[in-house]
Amino acid sequence: MDARVKAIVAHLTIVGWIVALVINSNEKEEYTSFYLRQTLGIHLAGIVLSWIPVLGWLLAIVVFAFWIISLVYAVQGDMKTIPFGEHFQRWFNSL
Repeated sequence: MDARVKAIVAHLTIVGWIVALVINSNEKEEYTSFYLRQTLGIHLAGIVLSWIPVLGWLLAIVVFAFWIISLVYAVQGDMKTIPFGEHFQRWFNSL
C-alpha cells in the first residue's frame, strides 16, 4: 500500500488509524508515520473535547476543521503540520 493511501486511511476513523498503524509497522514510512502522529492527536483531542459541554463542543468544531486541513494535506502529498501539530509530532514520536 502506498504511503499516501495509508495516511489517508489513518484520517478516516479510529479503526482506519489502527489499520494504517499495523500496516505501517511492517515497513515504516516517514510520510505515514507523520500523519499517524498527527491524526492520533486530532482523534484524541476530538474525543476529549466532546465530553466538555458547550465550550468543548465549539472547540471540537475547530478540531474538525484541523482534521479536514490535515486530510487535504495528506491527499495532496504534503507533509505539513496543522496548528499544534508540532506538539503531536513530539508527543507521539515513537510511532
